[in-house]
Amino acid sequence: MRNYALAHPPADWLVMERDYTTQSIDTAALEPDNANCWYDADSHALHMIVPTQGPAEVAQSVAEMVAKCRFAVKSVFLHPCYTVGYGSKDHYNMPFYGLVAAMYGDGRPVRLANDRYEQFQSALKRHAFNMKYRIAVDRKTGLLQSFKGDLEANGGGRMNFSPSVAMVGATAAQSIYYFPKSDPTATAIASRAVDAGSARGYGTLQSMAATETMIDEIAEQLKLDPIDFRLTNALRSGMKNTQGAIPAGAVRVDEVLQKAKSHPLWKNRTQKKAKYEAEHPGKRYGVGFACVQKDFGTGAECSFAKVEMSEDGKITLHHSGSEIGTGMSTSQAIAVAKWLGVPASTVHFALADWPDLPVITSGDPYLMSQADQDRLSRNPRWSPGFMSPSSATNSAYYFTHSTREAARVLFVHGLWPAAMSIWSSGAGGGQAASLVVRIEDARWVNGKLSADGLEALPFEQIAKKAHELGLVTGATVHVFNRWQWAEAEFEVGGKIERLPIDGLSLRYGNGAMPNGQKSATTSNSYRVLDRKRVFIPPVQRNNAMVTYYSAVGTLVELAVNESSGEVEVLTHHSILECGNQLSPQLVSGQLQGGLAMGIGHALHEYLPLYEDGPGNGTWNFNRYRLPRSTDVAVWSQTSEVLPPLTETDPPKGIAEVVMIPVVGAIVNGIAHAVGHRFRDLPVTPQKIQEVLA
Repeated sequence: MRNYALAHPPADWLVMERDYTTQSIDTAALEPDNANCWYDADSHALHMIVPTQGPAEVAQSVAEMVAKCRFAVKSVFLHPCYTVGYGSKDHYNMPFYGLVAAMYGDGRPVRLANDRYEQFQSALKRHAFNMKYRIAVDRKTGLLQSFKGDLEANGGGRMNFSPSVAMVGATAAQSIYYFPKSDPTATAIASRAVDAGSARGYGTLQSMAATETMIDEIAEQLKLDPIDFRLTNALRSGMKNTQGAIPAGAVRVDEVLQKAKSHPLWKNRTQKKAKYEAEHPGKRYGVGFACVQKDFGTGAECSFAKVEMSEDGKITLHHSGSEIGTGMSTSQAIAVAKWLGVPASTVHFALADWPDLPVITSGDPYLMSQADQDRLSRNPRWSPGFMSPSSATNSAYYFTHSTREAARVLFVHGLWPAAMSIWSSGAGGGQAASLVVRIEDARWVNGKLSADGLEALPFEQIAKKAHELGLVTGATVHVFNRWQWAEAEFEVGGKIERLPIDGLSLRYGNGAMPNGQKSATTSNSYRVLDRKRVFIPPVQRNNAMVTYYSAVGTLVELAVNESSGEVEVLTHHSILECGNQLSPQLVSGQLQGGLAMGIGHALHEYLPLYEDGPGNGTWNFNRYRLPRSTDVAVWSQTSEVLPPLTETDPPKGIAEVVMIPVVGAIVNGIAHAVGHRFRDLPVTPQKIQEVLA
C-alpha cells in the first residue's frame, strides 16, 4: 500500500519514471598502491611503511593476522605516510600483501608497488549504478509528492564498502528536496568485475546526479523555470530528511539557488544561445544547472587530538587523522588559532598510539543495543569508537572538533588564568582591578590576547607564565559523534565541567599546583581524568543516518560540436556553502579538483566492467580518458562561497559534494543544447552523434 499513490496517482499529478546508469571509473590517484615492510627475526619486530586512510584499522588487522602467523611477532611498528586516497586506500589489500611478503623475505626489506597497469587491474573502483526512479509532483502547486527509487550498486568480486555505498546512495537520492513520502531501496551485488570501494562520492554522485537530471526534466514538462521549481521544493531549516531526521543547523540551499537564479549565465541563457549559435555555425550552445547537498561523516566519527605549548611559546599538535591530500595537516594547524591565537608550528598526524589518553572500545557502534552501550559506558575509559580513518569528508568538521576542544581546554585552564595573573599583577590588583573582565570577552588580535581594554599580551609571554604557575600546558582529548557529540563531565581545577568530549588528560607546567594535580600518570607527564558522567548519543540516532550537510550549486556553459559530438565546457560557476573556512585556499583547491573529477565522470571516464575491462591487465592512461585542463575550463571557471551566518559557524566538510552537481549540470546543459536528455553516463561524442544523426 505504501506505493499506492504512485501506482494510482490523482488526475492532477504528474508521475515520471526513468532509468539511469552510471559507469565504473578508476580513482586515478597519482600514487599507485604500495607497501614497504621488513621483519626483524632477532627482535621479533615487524615494520610497515604504508599509505593508508585508516592507520588504526591497518594496525588492528595486522595484529590479528600476525597472531596466527608461524613467525613470532612481538612488536608491530606502523609508519603511515602521506598519500592521496579518494577512497582507494581505505580497507584496501596492499598493506597486507606487504605484510606477507616481509614475513617470507628472510629479513630483507620488501617493497611492493603497482605499476600503472597493475593499478588499473587491482585498485578499488567507483561503483557502477543502475537506478530506476519514480517521482510524483502536483501539477497545480508544483510541489513534489512522492519519490521511489530502486538502486543497484555493482561491488565487484570482493566486498569493500559496497553495502554502505548502496545505502548512502539511496538516502542521498533525496538531494536538496523535501518529499512528503519516499521509498528508496538499494542493493549491492557481487560480480566478476574489479572490486569497487569507497571512492570519492560514495554512491551519492551516482544517485544525486540522476535526481538532478530528472528534476530538470520534470520542470520542463511542467513548463517551469528549473531553478524556480527547485526553490519551491527545496528542503528548509527544520524540515526532515528521508530518514526522518532534522538536519543540523540552518539549511541554506535556498540561498544557493537564489544566487544561481540571478547569475548572468542563467538569466541570459536564451539570448546567449541564439547569439552563440549564430556566431558559431555547427555548434549547439547550452547552459545547465544542478544543486545538491551531501552529508559528511559516518555516524561513528571519533578521533584523538593533543595540543601542547612549550615554555618558549611553540605549539605542537598531535592528531589521529591522516593526510590524504585534503590539506588537513594545514587546516588543523590553523584550527588551533581560534583558541590559541596562532597556528601550531609542529604537527604530527596519522598517530595510532595514544598512551597519554588510554581509551578502550568494544562492540559495533552501528549495531550495539542501548543496554550494551549503557553497560559499557560505566567504564570511564570506554568509547563506542577508537579513531576514524580519513574518509567521508570528515576532517573539516569532525577532526577540527577534537583539535579545537583540546586547544580550548588549554586556553581556559592555561592561557586565560596566566593572562589574568599578568593583568592583575601590581599594586591594588593591577590594570585589571578597575575593569569587569570576562573570559567570553577575550579576543586574539595578531597573536596577542586582550579583553575588555586590557593590554594585549603576546602568546609567548602568556605561555611562559602558564608554565611558571603550573597551569595546564597540554591537553589530550578523545571525541565521538553519532550525528551528535558525546559529552562528559570532568573535574578540572576543583570544578565539574561538561565538555563535548568523552576522554581527557592534562599536562601541567613546572610550577606548584595544589591537591596533587601536578602528579603524572603517563610517561609524558599527563594526568588522565576519569569522567564523572558521560552522555553518549543514543543508539537510536543510527536511524537518523545523516544530519550534517553542505550544499553546492553549479552552472555550466557548454557547446556541442554537431559533427564530432564533442562537448566543450566553456565555463562553470559554483556556489558553495561551507560554514567558516579554515583555509580559503584549500577550499578553492578542493572545489577545483572536485569539479575536474565530476567533469571527467560526466563526459570522459569509463571502464568496462568485465572481461574487456581493467581486470585483464591491458588498461593504462593511453586508454583511460582523464579530463585535461582544456576539458575543465580551468582558466575561465569562477566560484563563490556563501558568507557564514556568524563567526561561530563550524567549518563543514566539502571534499565530496563539490564534485557532484557539475555532473547533473553538464547533462542538463547538453539537453538545453541539443534537445535530448541522456540517462547513461558518460555522455560520449558517439552517443551525441547518434542522437544528432
